[in-house]
Amino acid sequence: MAEEIINRVAQSKLVTFDLEEHYPDGERILFDIKDWLFEGLILREKEFRSHVKEHDWQQYQDAFVALTCSTDAIVPGWAFMLIATQLSPYTKKVVVGELEMLETAIYQDVIADLDVSEFQDRPVIIKGCSNKPVPQNAYIMATEKIHKVAKSVMYGEACSSVPLFKRR
Repeated sequence: MAEEIINRVAQSKLVTFDLEEHYPDGERILFDIKDWLFEGLILREKEFRSHVKEHDWQQYQDAFVALTCSTDAIVPGWAFMLIATQLSPYTKKVVVGELEMLETAIYQDVIADLDVSEFQDRPVIIKGCSNKPVPQNAYIMATEKIHKVAKSVMYGEACSSVPLFKRR
């Protein structure tokens, strides 16, 4: 008679934390202002303000927006601030930078609000594989927050985890 196979991982106190489960819904948009600059390089205030005034901002409803300028133009800080005043009534978040910067900023909010009490004195695996664009910084932020309460922190999957921290 064959021995029964026991799933020791399922029976352990091990907790898996998956950042992908905390990925907020909403379109991510990279908003490039280069077309609002004279020859893509010079910000002319009157023309720029006209573009801002005439643009349909409602199209960004419930989106996450990263503001950028893909040319080598020197853009004054107020230009992005002006755009943000128009976007903020519609968007979930606005940042200056690329899409990875946007994802990092989104996860800063998510992890700041994360209740880690379920990880108190328990071994935790931070799941490594993701189908969504979870930025590397999110893993760092999660590790910083979870390791303060967990007995141990590992990275990967239960079958092949990498130990990161163990409380003495």
